[in-house]
Amino acid sequence: MRTGDCFVVSRTPFILASGPDIAAVDAAAVFSAANESARFGVGDEVELLGGSVSLVSPGAVELLDLLPPALIIRAESGAASSFGWLLDELDREWQSGMMAGQAMCNDLLRLIFIHALRYHITTADAADLKWLGGLRHPSIAPVLRAIHGAPEKSWSLAELASLACLSRSGFAALFKSVVGQAPVEYATRWRMQVAAARLLNGVDSVATVAAALGYLSDAAFGAAFRRVHGQSPGRYRRQTAGISPDSR
Repeated sequence: MRTGDCFVVSRTPFILASGPDIAAVDAAAVFSAANESARFGVGDEVELLGGSVSLVSPGAVELLDLLPPALIIRAESGAASSFGWLLDELDREWQSGMMAGQAMCNDLLRLIFIHALRYHITTADAADLKWLGGLRHPSIAPVLRAIHGAPEKSWSLAELASLACLSRSGFAALFKSVVGQAPVEYATRWRMQVAAARLLNGVDSVATVAAALGYLSDAAFGAAFRRVHGQSPGRYRRQTAGISPDSR
């Protein structure tokens, strides 16, 4: 790492060190008496500024699985100017003590993460991106945005092909080669990811979630959910949330 570099770590726990042979120190001990800022060791040759971002959207786990353990944006890269401005603003807000400074810092951290993700998508090898590579493909990107934006819709191949301005056969072949799944299969899996997130994060019943995602019957919703997640919606909610089978 050099002055002005920005990095995003996508796996926890992780070790940050100035040398691979140096014994690790638990960060909890370093920050225990310093709240959210801390100094370690002697001198002031290295200063790091940053924070964390939590992802709660349906595709968060799959997204993180596709990212390398660390994204590094060099200060001399074309994207560095945006990161430099955001980091400068983050530093100013953090030290200003002004009203709503914490909210500003949180929003700036989210923007930094989004910029890092965009940088990775536009610069990484297509083979490493898998379905993320579709977000930079001119014909596939609008289809993915439509699927992600309307999970309650039961998309047909013809509708998706129309969004890509391609024939059904040509679109189906292109989508599978770029994303790795058939278009309707991808749309169904996304729908069930949204369903899983709503089952875990809310208090809505299975029937309410099913209706919100466009299913006319609980049976049809349960069958689709089981095909993707391998169990019924109710059982998934109980097991994943750590609720016993007898709980209501």
